[in-house]
This record gives sequence, structure tokens and C-alpha cells, in this order.
Amino acid sequence: ARLNNLEEDLGLTGTQYQTCVSILFVGYLLGQVPSNMFLTRTRPSWYMGSCMMLWAVVSALTALSKDFKGLLLTRFFLGVTEAPYYPGALYMLSIFYTRKEIATRISILYTGNILATAFAGLIAAGIFHGMDDLGGISGWRWLFILQGIVTFVIAVVGCFVLPDFPHNTKWLTPDERLLATARIERDTVGLKGKGSPWDGFMQAAKDPKVWLFAFMQHQHLAANGFKNFFPTVVETLGFNTTITLVLTCPPYVIAGAISILVSWSSGHFNERTWHITASKLVAITGFALGAATMNMGARYFAMVVFATGTYGVNSIVLGWVGSTCGQTPEKKAVALSIVNTVANISFIWTPVSSDAFLSPGCMIHCSLTSTTYSIFGTTRMRHGTPSPWGRAPASVSCASPAHGS
Repeated sequence: ARLNNLEEDLGLTGTQYQTCVSILFVGYLLGQVPSNMFLTRTRPSWYMGSCMMLWAVVSALTALSKDFKGLLLTRFFLGVTEAPYYPGALYMLSIFYTRKEIATRISILYTGNILATAFAGLIAAGIFHGMDDLGGISGWRWLFILQGIVTFVIAVVGCFVLPDFPHNTKWLTPDERLLATARIERDTVGLKGKGSPWDGFMQAAKDPKVWLFAFMQHQHLAANGFKNFFPTVVETLGFNTTITLVLTCPPYVIAGAISILVSWSSGHFNERTWHITASKLVAITGFALGAATMNMGARYFAMVVFATGTYGVNSIVLGWVGSTCGQTPEKKAVALSIVNTVANISFIWTPVSSDAFLSPGCMIHCSLTSTTYSIFGTTRMRHGTPSPWGRAPASVSCASPAHGS
């Protein structure tokens, strides 16, 4: 939208655009923990589908923004309405899949986000080219309207096809429900009975591992903030708007494919530390190269490298959280939301312009990623095993639940 004169149409000046980007995360952060606490006491399919409908409406309403204040408000409430989905989806995956399966499933989920980001540029290019000023409406406004419509339709479908819990998902047979429940019970270390949402909150808040994971994921996502400015970063290569938007696609597609492979490898070998460390080394290499050269080919290659390195880590860390901090369903839900909330705080304080990702800011991110994988290395040394919290029980089947989830 920024490349289609959004700033000019709304009269944005100075850092107002960056403020609108960041304010989404304020609303997003405030809603995650309460939402996941509530999720354990409701019907997830209808709850998450309804939240998707709300964010579809807010997204479409963004097209009505007339100035900085209007855009700021819609972005804030977009964050609030989006907050339940991702931590909720993480929790739902964690109650259907074992520790050796979860990272790959989260990676596939997150690849949806990656591909959306990848093809957003292509979709935007088509809308800007074919619909700009159609009916007197700017191309960027059409973009938000169409996004809202498509999301709303998918949300309605989601209410009927998303699962609830292993023991009561309607489209599973009774035997499949028993199998899905038993698999997770056998796979959970230190399994306890259900408690209240508040009990789960206190258990998660008092668990040092939750905060260690939160800090790790925070440092990881700090290096991932480039995605908010990626089209602007690609624009520095010197191409026109259409070519720039097209060129944003390949790095994300490559990163998505490799992230699934890395997560599968992590689950297959039941090893996390060195998979994360290797991915962070790749990210650091990409950031350093991007900051060190102005050569067009080398800089674009650097974008592919740092996107691949950063996206390869996310699902492994979050899968690790679900596997080690899930003694009760309530604790697991809160732990995942705390980690995701603390992680997303990084998008508020990290560099707020594309220039920062192409010069000294890249070096900051290199330091952050170095810190992250150093912590993982320290954890490995303290526990002395490839997987610090042990391997999955041998008795647990690694087969996926029937029909998926």
C-alpha cells in the first residue's frame, strides 16, 4: 500500500507511517494472553472463526481511512482482532501433535504467513495496475477491501472445518478421538489434570523456562522485522513499483520451503539446538552481506539468505515451548501466548525504517541473533544432550491423527 501513494493520500509525514505499522503490535500484544486463557474454556472452531470475521471487517474498514488518526485507529483494532488467531492456532496444534511432529506442523502454519507475505506483493501489483482509481477508489484502498472480503469468507468456512479439542472434535470418529487424546497424554512430560485458566497463568508465569523461551523468541523476531519494510528494501535495487513487488516473492517462497525442511529435520532427529544455531548463522551472514555491499545481485542474494535464516527458527522454538511447558492444557495455552507476546514486542523497538535494515541496523540484528543462538548453546552445554529436555517417549506413535487437524 505504501508504494501506491498511501502516505500521500492520507497526508502522512515524518515517522507517522512507521507509527501505524508499530501500533498494530500494541493491540496484538494486549489480546494474546487473555484470548488463550479463554480459548481453553470455549469451542475453538467458533471462537477463532468469529475473531477472523472481526479482523476481516476491520481490515476492510482500513480503506475508509482519511488521515493519520483514522489509519492509526484501524491498525490498532486490527491488532486486537488478530491477536487470538496465531497463539490460538499454536495451542490447537500442540494438543493434536507430539513433540517430534509439532515443529513441522507449526512450520507449515507459519509458511502460510510467509507465502501470504510473498504473494502479497504480486497481488498488490495486480490490484494497483488494474484497479487503481476504479470507481474513483485508490488501488491501496481496493487492496484492503478485497483482503477483508476474502478473509471473511474463509472465516465462515473455518467455523465448520477447524477442530475443537481431541476429545470432542465432531468430524473425528470416537476411536480417533481416543487415539488423539491418548497420544498427547503419553507424550506430555509431567502431565497433570486440568485446572482453572488463572492456575494455568500462574504456572506459566512462575516457570523459568517460559521466560527463557520468551527472551529467545524475542531476540529471534527482532531480526525478523525486515518484513514490514521488505518491499521498500527491495525498491533500493532500483526497479519500478511493479518489478519491485514481484521481486519480493522469491525470497519468501525459498524461505518457506527451507523452513519446513529445517523443522522436519529437527523433529526427525529430535534435535533443536544446532538446527537453530545453524539457521542463525545463515541469517547473520545475510544481514552482514546486505549491509556491506551496494551491488544489486549481491544485495538481492543477501535478502534471500537473511529471510531463509530467520524464518527457519520460528517453528522450532514455538514447538519446543509446547513440548516442555504443557503440564496442563491451561499452562500450555498461556505459555505459548506469553512467548509469542514477548517476542512480538520486538517489532515496537526495532528499527522503524528500511534504511536501518541496510546499514548499522543490520549489525544490531546480527548481534541479537548471535545472542539468541549463544543462549541455546549455553542450554545445550548445561544439559549435555542434543535436546535439552530429553527425547519423546519411545512408546508414542509418530503417526498423525486421522484426517489431520
